[in-house]
Amino acid sequence: MSLARLVVTAVKVQGRSKSEVARDYRVSRGWVRELVKRYAAEGEAGLEPRSRQPHASPQRTPGALEDEIVELRKALQDHGLDAGAHTIAFHLAKRHGTTPAVATIWRILHRRGFVTPQPQKRPRSSFIRFEADQPNERWQADITHWRLAEATGVEILNIIDDHSRLLVASDARAVFKAADVVESFREAALRHGFPASVLTDNGAVFTAIPRGGGRCAIELELAAAGIAYRHSTPYHPQTCGKVERFHQTLKRWLARQPAAATIAEMQAKLDWFAEYYNTVRPHRALGRLTRASAFDARPKAEPSGTGFLVPEHYRVRRDRIDPSGVVTLRYKSRLHHIGLGRRHAGTRVLILVADLDVRVLTEDGEMLRELTLDPSRDYQRQAGG
Repeated sequence: MSLARLVVTAVKVQGRSKSEVARDYRVSRGWVRELVKRYAAEGEAGLEPRSRQPHASPQRTPGALEDEIVELRKALQDHGLDAGAHTIAFHLAKRHGTTPAVATIWRILHRRGFVTPQPQKRPRSSFIRFEADQPNERWQADITHWRLAEATGVEILNIIDDHSRLLVASDARAVFKAADVVESFREAALRHGFPASVLTDNGAVFTAIPRGGGRCAIELELAAAGIAYRHSTPYHPQTCGKVERFHQTLKRWLARQPAAATIAEMQAKLDWFAEYYNTVRPHRALGRLTRASAFDARPKAEPSGTGFLVPEHYRVRRDRIDPSGVVTLRYKSRLHHIGLGRRHAGTRVLILVADLDVRVLTEDGEMLRELTLDPSRDYQRQAGG
């Protein structure tokens, strides 16, 4: 018999006083009085244990705010964007200047059925993480695949700063050739500075080792800039984990967007997402800073290769060699003609300019000519020409 039934039996059957029963059973007189009152009103059911939770809580999140949290969750998910409790808190703070605790948002999402606990997942505390100490200390680069509206395949090159997770480049091509990788890297360096090192996998556009040695275009480019170049262990994508994880984030967003009809349209989508990803979406590993804020918060690492100096003026140009075997380059408002040979007429090339140092590559990465421009001459004759 439960204590509640003993107490009620002592009062109602034995006729003992409430004070006496409370003293003998070491309970409060108020509780005895409440039990007798509930028994009189409800019978045996009134003696069942009841929740001590208050009927109302002044600290409870208002229903309107809970609804706003749910709407934010749905809206972010519908657009393929991160919709976790931290991101929702970030958006609420921007709207209202204040936000419930992240744990409170998580409990609301759980109560509303948006979060399913996964106790079998490996805890985050068990992961061994590597993170560069400075922005531009290391960039991670990798190529992934997507499809346009007509099921035409495209390749997307993504480059992530290891420290801040800043997306420094996200470019689409039908197929990435060696010169395309160099162009994307150069344009990223124009915007964000040269990194001290680069990490990629062993894809053909990133290394020539699987093809019997030598160096491909990006290897030559990085070596010329004094940038350390590392490749991941074969068949171990975790080495490039940050950029691999970004591929998933990008594809989740792309899957919720209308399919792009052209590569130019795809590039416009990538540019929009890069701006959102870098300047709006906060990151938990960065203390909820945006990636752009984290990138700007510390001094930047620089290449440490022997004799490297970041050039004052550098740019990237695409061109086609004319029928006379020449490409034209403007330097300080004056046109200079660079001889490459008639046998290369019609070849599409990438021209890399760093002050007076000029390199001309084919789209497959073959170096056609490397020279120091002579500003006093309109025609830059080939050696022996």
